[in-house]
Amino acid sequence: MTTNGQWRLKSRPDGMVKESDFEYVEEPVGSPGDGQILVRNLYLAFEPAMRGWLNDVKSYVPPVQIGEVMRASTVGEVVESKHAGFAAGDIVSGMLGWQQYAVADGEPGMMGRLTKVPEGVPPQLVLSALGGTGMTAYFGMLDVGEVKAGDTVLVSGAAGATGSVAAQIARIKGAAKVVGIAGGPEKCAWLRDEAGCDEAIDYRNEDVGKRLRQEFPKGVDLFFDNVGGDILDAALLNMAQNGRVVICGGISQYNEKELPSGPRNYMQIVIRRLTVKGFILVDYFHRAGEAMGELGQWVAEGKLNHAEDIQEGIENTPKTFLRLFSGKNLGKQLLKL
Repeated sequence: MTTNGQWRLKSRPDGMVKESDFEYVEEPVGSPGDGQILVRNLYLAFEPAMRGWLNDVKSYVPPVQIGEVMRASTVGEVVESKHAGFAAGDIVSGMLGWQQYAVADGEPGMMGRLTKVPEGVPPQLVLSALGGTGMTAYFGMLDVGEVKAGDTVLVSGAAGATGSVAAQIARIKGAAKVVGIAGGPEKCAWLRDEAGCDEAIDYRNEDVGKRLRQEFPKGVDLFFDNVGGDILDAALLNMAQNGRVVICGGISQYNEKELPSGPRNYMQIVIRRLTVKGFILVDYFHRAGEAMGELGQWVAEGKLNHAEDIQEGIENTPKTFLRLFSGKNLGKQLLKL
């Protein structure tokens, strides 16, 4: 326990993020000061939003600076504690970055606070269904989208960590029909067989607009969008009157050098009297306990299935991040250290 392997931001990506935008360094493991703890990370979590943190632009959080450890959610074990609220052996989750060890404050910070993982809960689960992506789906579908019994629901990026939970929440809440959009037959089969979607649309091999017209002859009441671009345009043409669109993400555009001018079909918002709303999870951190409690109950009852794509080895960290943008992951993308 003398060396800490870290991945730091070396250069800001120009277009598609590359492994060479990061550099691996080693430094001595730090010692906690008063009110701090030393954590050995067990798993690193990856989400598409991390791509935006690499750009030197104003956002809901400051950008990662050149030379800084790449920001990321982790779950790990407390090795040493000088904080009254934590003890050696505790399993904790927080924003501790791409590194093997981290010295962390026990108090709230920019991206929330370090939290203890309840006994009996698998560590990786607090980074997937019970973590940030699960909570994003929870608040996005329930508070922002206001899903209700009888709704027809469409979810893009439905085989990803957030989309897969969002689609299942719609089903749990009594939606009349839930359809997920994903890339490839394996992911679509998982959506139908494991996530309980009524149908799945393979955007790589099918005409999305045609399938939407077939599946939603009266239109989509609620569209939960993680993709943007052409998928959003197709959905706007197939929304029901007074439908709701939840903008959770836009992974199709995260690595573009020049952003597109916008949805071509944006006037459908006017024609169909749509409500379109974006949101960020940080606005709901004060209600994290509520979300984790209900999500955990659904998992325990077998109502909510979750998938995790787990890679291994600190040396594979940037490579694992890139899996998100080639569509290789099914469910939450994690790395085991």
